[in-house]
Amino acid sequence: MNTTVDATMDSIEVKKDAQLSAFIRSAFYEPWREKIKAIKGCAQPVNLAGAFQLVDKRTGEIRHDYSGQIMAPCGTRRAALCPSCAARYAEDAFHLIRAGLSGDDSKGVPASVRRAPRLVLTLTAPSFGKVHSRSITKTGKVVPCACGEAHRGADTRVSTPIDPDSYDYEHAVLWHANAGKLWHRFTIALQRRLAVAGGIPVREFKNHAKVSYSKVAEYQKRGMIHFHAIIRVDGPDGPGSEVPGWITDEVLTSVMVDAVKAVEVIVHRPDRSELVLRFGEQVKPEPITVDNTRDGKGEQTLAGYVAKYATKSSGVTDSGVDRRVKSREHIEALDINPHFKRMMLTAWDLGEREQYAHLNLHKWTHMLGFRGHFLTKSKAYSTTFTQLRRARQLHRYSELLTELDVSEDDITVINHWELTSVGHKNDAQRELAAAIANTHLTTNSIRE
Repeated sequence: MNTTVDATMDSIEVKKDAQLSAFIRSAFYEPWREKIKAIKGCAQPVNLAGAFQLVDKRTGEIRHDYSGQIMAPCGTRRAALCPSCAARYAEDAFHLIRAGLSGDDSKGVPASVRRAPRLVLTLTAPSFGKVHSRSITKTGKVVPCACGEAHRGADTRVSTPIDPDSYDYEHAVLWHANAGKLWHRFTIALQRRLAVAGGIPVREFKNHAKVSYSKVAEYQKRGMIHFHAIIRVDGPDGPGSEVPGWITDEVLTSVMVDAVKAVEVIVHRPDRSELVLRFGEQVKPEPITVDNTRDGKGEQTLAGYVAKYATKSSGVTDSGVDRRVKSREHIEALDINPHFKRMMLTAWDLGEREQYAHLNLHKWTHMLGFRGHFLTKSKAYSTTFTQLRRARQLHRYSELLTELDVSEDDITVINHWELTSVGHKNDAQRELAAAIANTHLTTNSIRE
């Protein structure tokens, strides 16, 4: 049996090698290579056909004319789907986060934000039942789990339920589906408590200060997301405006913990019984420092951490969590951890019920019911992804205008593109694109 399998694999490799060699020798290789290098070896390129022209507004003369096929990057944030595009997303996330920490005039954030009260906060989900755990004492001894065993580091049961039948999967999925609402209520509660701390009416808080934040959602091993949030308090006019003296890091820490413990969202189970959703008991505000110190997290390191969290998946499997599922049978057929499979099945089954139609759980079953964006921020925190991408486009555009010796005001841009396909045509192109992506990633890694 093994001999047959090995022979089949060898045959596939020979065929792929022949395909690769033929493609490299073809006339199509160099033009394709230049296009794929331009999009950093994207694993799922968007192939477009059409035309692009630059027309002189005064004379009507066509100063630049291109027609044919182009490739655009897929733009995913998930490293499991496209390492190259995920790296670009992480780089943008790094600049977005760091601008709100250190300031960046080019992104509309003054350096004075460094003096504003600010903390990094980690929020977790509550417990839904006992799970297998592994902890080690200072002497290196493994502490026995509640199940009675001392788990090895590679034990796949760690962080999964000790008794799946008593684990509250409904609660877990509904918590995921409402995590965004919980966060929103937390931000309101935080502002109210800051107003009380300053002795001013809640309705007048906006005239004294403004709370800005950026947050990223990361999956824990048990399959539940937790939030890492950078919270900054500005003056009433946003970044750079004077912050009231009574808002300090100490005051912010105190009211932040109170706000987390107070906030809740009430939903109902399938049997119509009430279910109260709250954040977990672990509330961990930490100071932010300019450089790394024992008592705080440095700006650059923190921005790098947050950027990397934004490209991670839930850890279920590439096929299970990074792509939407189509049916209950689809979930059943997935080769994934039984705990994650049960969460997905619960999300799918809840999505079948009319009372949860507004949660659109079928769409988010592959994310274990979590419906939020992985990286979000308040309007005043810093720049936006759209602005960062627009800056790149303008840079490329300005290079072309310089080459043509014309100004942007004198030119009309005409674009007409149609989608022809998505992805590479064969294994040879996929392998070559992966090699180009790897070269790019090894020379342009995200800042630590």
